[in-house]
Amino acid sequence: MRVLFLTAAIVIADQVTKLLVRGIQIPSLGIAWEGMPYGMSRPLIGDFMRLTYIENPGMAFGIGTGGTPYFAIFSLIASIALIAYLYHLRTGPLGFRLALAAVLGGAVGNLIDRVFYGVIFGYGPLFRGRVVDFFDMDFFDFTVFGYHMSRFAIFNIADASVTVGIVLLLYMQYAESRVAAPPPPPAPPAEPS
Repeated sequence: MRVLFLTAAIVIADQVTKLLVRGIQIPSLGIAWEGMPYGMSRPLIGDFMRLTYIENPGMAFGIGTGGTPYFAIFSLIASIALIAYLYHLRTGPLGFRLALAAVLGGAVGNLIDRVFYGVIFGYGPLFRGRVVDFFDMDFFDFTVFGYHMSRFAIFNIADASVTVGIVLLLYMQYAESRVAAPPPPPAPPAEPS
């Protein structure tokens, strides 16, 4: 189960970056990091990539509404199921296990926000926290069903990890189906005319 080192690295990177953006104060340990003001943006790569601090009460990429513990409970159940599935596949293909470990790391990273951030930062009870998002990328302009989008939804390392893990899983499934697919039958011989 060494792939869980990837999961742990993702969770640590996710939480450290979120706390650097949001800020944290632990007087008993002498920790006082100011973080960014809510809604503030700082350029990373010009206007293409910015740090923009927001909090998301819904699902990944701002989907859904918040204020309920359902996303946290779903994330907890999904994380437990992924750990059990990774244990079941402990001798399976490494690429598949790494992709699942990335999805698990992202799920746990956002789960921590949803379960504990309300209590840690004093704005809500357990399971009522909001996810800290901060990567803000430029996107090509388009309109679908009256909704205009010019920038990608603001996200974090956990969201990116889940997305990359799922894309890898889909790619591996596609590649495996191409290898396992039987060759097409030969064309019937042409009949003499």
